[in-house]
Amino acid sequence: MQNALILLAVLATATVGSAQKIVIKGSDTLGARLVPTLAEDYKTKHSGVSFEIAAEGSTTGITAIIDGTAEIGMSSRRAKPTEVSAAQAKGVTLKPTIACFDGMAVIVNAKSPISGLTPRQVEQIFTGDITNWSAAGGPAGTISVYTRNTASGTYSDWKDLAMKKRDYARSSQKMAGNEQIAAEVAKNTNGIGYIGLAYIHAEGIKVVSINGALPSQETVLSKKYPYARPTFYYTNGEPHGEAAKFIEFALSTQGQKIVEQVGFITAL
Repeated sequence: MQNALILLAVLATATVGSAQKIVIKGSDTLGARLVPTLAEDYKTKHSGVSFEIAAEGSTTGITAIIDGTAEIGMSSRRAKPTEVSAAQAKGVTLKPTIACFDGMAVIVNAKSPISGLTPRQVEQIFTGDITNWSAAGGPAGTISVYTRNTASGTYSDWKDLAMKKRDYARSSQKMAGNEQIAAEVAKNTNGIGYIGLAYIHAEGIKVVSINGALPSQETVLSKKYPYARPTFYYTNGEPHGEAAKFIEFALSTQGQKIVEQVGFITAL
C-alpha cells in the first residue's frame, strides 16, 4: 500500500512537472484574435501546454521580453532604438520574427456617404487640419477621430504611415483595441478610425478606399494600399523550448492557414 502511494505521488509530480505554460504579451492586433486562435489549435496537439495571453499593446510585449516576464512578445511595430538599448543593458537580445502582414483599414460609420479618401485627406483628418466632413466631400458634421492608445504599435505605425509623423488631433479619442474603435465608429455617424484587417467585418462600419484601393492581400503585398506593415513575435534571442515550438507552428502551413482565416496576410 505504501509503495502504491509513493508511486502515485511520483506520477503526480511528473504530471505537474510536464505541464508547461507559454506566457505571451503585447499587441492587441495579434493578441485579441489571432494568437488565441493559434493557441487553441496548438493545445489540441499538445495537451500538456497552457497559455497566458495578455493583449495590452505592442509596448507591453517588448517590455515583457526585456523584463523576462514573457516568452513571446507580440508587436505590430519594430522595437525602437531606446527599447533595443534598454534590452542590451539587461543582457537581452530582442529578436523579431515576422508573424504575418496586416493592412490598416480606414473605417467610417456604415451610414456615412464617404466611400473613399486620399492620403492627404486622411493625414489632415487625423492631425486635426480637417475637422468637418464637409471639407472631405461629405455632409456637414464635426468629425470624431478614434485612435489606438499610446502603448499600441498601431498608434505609432499610423503616425508614420498616414500622418507624416505628425501629432494626432487634440480631439482624437484613444481606444484600447481594434474592437473598441470599430464599436465607437459604429455608434457615431461622424466617426472615423483605423483597424486591422481581422476586424473589418464588425457590424455598423465600412472600409473606405484610399486613392481607389481597398486593403486586401493583393493590394497590401503589391503596395498599392499605403497603410500596411509586418507584425512580429519578439523573443530574447533565438526562441527555445515550448515557445520555439509554438512559433514554428504559427509559421507553418497549418498556422498560416489560421492567419488567413482570421483575416491577416500570410508571412509565407
